[in-house]
Amino acid sequence: MRRDPLFYKLFQQSPALLFDLINQRPDNAEDYRFDSVAVKEPKFEIDGVFLSPESAEPGVVYFCEVQFQKDEELYERLISESALYFYRNRSRFSDWQAVVVYPFRSTEQSDTHPFRSILNCDQFHRIYLNELGDPETLPLSIAAVVLTIVEPEEAPEVARSLISRAEQEPITPRERRDIIDIITSILVYKFATLSQAEIRTMLGINLSEEPRAIREAKEEGREEQAIALITRQLTRRFRRELPEEIRSQFMTLPLSALEKLGEDLLDFESISDLENWLAESE
Repeated sequence: MRRDPLFYKLFQQSPALLFDLINQRPDNAEDYRFDSVAVKEPKFEIDGVFLSPESAEPGVVYFCEVQFQKDEELYERLISESALYFYRNRSRFSDWQAVVVYPFRSTEQSDTHPFRSILNCDQFHRIYLNELGDPETLPLSIAAVVLTIVEPEEAPEVARSLISRAEQEPITPRERRDIIDIITSILVYKFATLSQAEIRTMLGINLSEEPRAIREAKEEGREEQAIALITRQLTRRFRRELPEEIRSQFMTLPLSALEKLGEDLLDFESISDLENWLAESE
């Protein structure tokens, strides 16, 4: 399972998920927006940024990395990019925090000594999913995130249990819908070879295979939202900006093709795969 795009979708669906993970939820958590931002001179693309709503009072910006493979220069990059973005946007934000989500402690960068003061302060959060506890005893939102590392043979039973809890616990309809969306999105990614009917049967609920953000764009007739989401996903996947000629091709695709691209891009290994996909779609 390719987890970066999955977590991107989860945070898009429910930005407040981040605050549940670090057990630090601001009053306006529901108003935060998960997005990618650019910093020029030098040019940085920061994909995981939780932006506070624009208001008269400067808010706190959160930088998030989901790291399921070891990156020996992650902290060099994350700390420098975060500090530079905060510097460039100082008038809008009063503070910044960083969150890194790992599946296991062994996935973390080996040499952390140069960053010891930052990593161990209350401004920096390192989350190790396998150390959070049993999904059956965790708060629903956190348990849903831990589901991403549950073994495939155990995942359906855990997912059904979490959905049952979501239907029984005294939470708002919106919270219930968000939790079920998160759980079902994870199962779709874990079992990509199964049909829609098989996944629906597995979970005992009605489930569309479409990612929710794409589905909502379709329902509201806003192709531009689907294009924006796909562009951000591909930029993150290839770690570079898409050429203008490719972005212009997205504008010519019907919504049905954008939906398919939103699913197929999870298998792309390079930008040439995207170019081949676009050539075939013509």
